[in-house]
Amino acid sequence: EKQTTSEGQKPVQCGTWTKYAEGGIFTSPNYPNKYPPDRECVYIIEAAPRQCIELHFDEKYSIEPSWECKFDHIEVRDGPFGFSPIIGRFCGQQNPPMIKSSGRFLWIKFFADAELESIGFSARYNFTPDPDFKDLGVLKPLPVCEFEMGGPEGIVESVQIVKEGKASETEAVDCKWYIRAPPRSKIYLRFLDYEMQNSNECKRNFVAVYDGSSSVEDLKAKFCSTVANDVMLRTGLGVIRMWADEGSRNSRFQMLFTSFQEPPCEANAFFCHSNMCINNTLVCNGLQNCVYPWDENHCKEKRKANLLDQLTNTSGTIIGVTSCIVIILIVLSIIVQIKQPRKKFVQRKTDFDQNVFQEVFEPPHYELCTLRGTGTTADLADVADDFENYHKLRRSSSKCIHDHHCGSQVSSIKGSRSNLSTRDASVLTEIQPQPVKPLVQPMNRRNILVMKHSYSQDAADACEIDEIEEVPTTSHRLSRHDKSVQR
Repeated sequence: EKQTTSEGQKPVQCGTWTKYAEGGIFTSPNYPNKYPPDRECVYIIEAAPRQCIELHFDEKYSIEPSWECKFDHIEVRDGPFGFSPIIGRFCGQQNPPMIKSSGRFLWIKFFADAELESIGFSARYNFTPDPDFKDLGVLKPLPVCEFEMGGPEGIVESVQIVKEGKASETEAVDCKWYIRAPPRSKIYLRFLDYEMQNSNECKRNFVAVYDGSSSVEDLKAKFCSTVANDVMLRTGLGVIRMWADEGSRNSRFQMLFTSFQEPPCEANAFFCHSNMCINNTLVCNGLQNCVYPWDENHCKEKRKANLLDQLTNTSGTIIGVTSCIVIILIVLSIIVQIKQPRKKFVQRKTDFDQNVFQEVFEPPHYELCTLRGTGTTADLADVADDFENYHKLRRSSSKCIHDHHCGSQVSSIKGSRSNLSTRDASVLTEIQPQPVKPLVQPMNRRNILVMKHSYSQDAADACEIDEIEEVPTTSHRLSRHDKSVQR
């Protein structure tokens, strides 16, 4: 029913209200006359962001009185729903006091039974600044943010706000998505992702669902906590609304909408076993469009499972980028290996060849004297002459050369190889060295003369010896390679 209020406001229907920027007025049916029996009217008032609601009842007020107002009454709740916290229940002849909301919504219900009607009520409301946001000041004008969507299915997500340039990442937003289903169809909404940055603070962020229009009286559900439930709409028009202030822009949601019809299903429809008939194109599409996943069961049996079917856009992008990076690294490594200068390794010849020399180990009491030339070795005859001259010099300069040559026992006991008399040393210094003939070496070999000497001071005093024992020479063959011989 519609009627005009006593103050000349526009006619309003029971349970609806008209929102004015400066406030408004709503009344019970037939006010100031008696209200009709068996009525239940619900009024939902919504304020702008960062504002609260003040509700005043006119003094001309009368509702059937009863104990605890169980019969005709007015019920006021602090929020947009019938389960919001109750502020009070009023009846009788005395009008209620001024009521102020804690947030943006007030829920008011007027109930009249079948007996004892009265004139009812007239109430006016206005908006005041929310004290919780007094430090932030007045909210800047919000950008226009609306989207139109439709079809058998689709995805509504908060990232569309920035992608389509409706608002920046730092602006407060109040966006609405209008979803229109095909004729004779309804809408089923299922959340795929949902998170509010300021959980349980509906003043700062929330996601609301409207069924039939964007008016507050068609509000179906509102989510601002940590969880969000699926919503089944009764009409073919759904409105999804997201509100987030500047400090809540990290709030996000993603929702799948599916258009469906009630059974009996048509020929091109799939029965979801939950009073839903969806389009056949939605079966085995990787998304659950039914309330229960009947449309995604047995999909592997109906199509061949291959890698391309399992790849999504995200996984395909990741694989492609990774492959490109690996290929680039391989190409760079090959280029570096090609352009890097090569080190030349020259094989070093060994300075000593063990095969050149054939070592001969002599008894420890022999001293080896080696005559080495630059060319071939000298003749044996020349070497014998040189040593004969040497023996003559030794005979004329020393009385006794070796202890065992004269047979002295004392010299063998007290003698020492390293002790020479002072007299012998002076004689040796007086002897002029004889010139040595240069060695001519016709042959590529080396002669080694080994002489055994033992000098003793005591034996020199005891006897004189005229001969020196000649020790045969030992010859070592060298390699024919001249360079080895020189080394």
